[in-house]
Amino acid sequence: MKINSLIQLLVILEECPNPDAVVTELEQVLHSSGFEYYGLLRHLQQSPAQQASELRAASLAGRWPEQWLQIYAAKKYVRIDPMVRYLAHAQRPFRWRESMAAFHGDAHQRRMEQMMVDAFGHGLEDGYLFPIHGRGGILGSLSLGGKPIDLSPVEIALLEAVARKAFWRLLDLTGEAEALETVLPTETPLTRREMEILHYLAEGMTSMEISKMLKISNHTVDWYMNGLQDKLKAKNRQQAVALAFRHGLIS
Repeated sequence: MKINSLIQLLVILEECPNPDAVVTELEQVLHSSGFEYYGLLRHLQQSPAQQASELRAASLAGRWPEQWLQIYAAKKYVRIDPMVRYLAHAQRPFRWRESMAAFHGDAHQRRMEQMMVDAFGHGLEDGYLFPIHGRGGILGSLSLGGKPIDLSPVEIALLEAVARKAFWRLLDLTGEAEALETVLPTETPLTRREMEILHYLAEGMTSMEISKMLKISNHTVDWYMNGLQDKLKAKNRQQAVALAFRHGLIS
């Protein structure tokens, strides 16, 4: 891998005028470095119950083997994917095979091995995963795969920087960075009543309509809504709903 290309990419990404340019520049360097496949993901905030079953993600950019994503979804590999499970606790970049070794003897080991066989059959023989962390935990990740490539510590460090730069540059250009940086404080969880009002608010109901549904006064509804806005650090009700969706409080 050409270290100079990675260093230059960090500068180029900052100057990219639109998301397409970011993706084009990223793909060119990754491909020239030997990585045929990749995925840059944003990980969505979710409840503990959702986190226990799977790690939800939204693709910012990527290129994977034909039909692999369909097989991955059809066989529900996300629920046992060793990389996904390892990523939930990883603080540093890791090689795919490291995650398999970490779950040796796991109850799902046979399914994990079958997933890796399926992946190998689609050209995903080996790879690396780079976590992207924020104040509230994991925000995203960059996964690189294809033929086996041995990276030096310097190359891994530079690719980790590239992952963060591409991730934040794409969010900046799409206007999502500010909202993602607004983290719901874990020490101020929403009450059951606040969640009820938030759901009704998301459905477009007015204070009057919500008060009738919950059989409380308009003033009480407004009081709860003001509290919601404070907890979510929202400027108005519309932004409170938008932030609730982004934080995975409602779906």
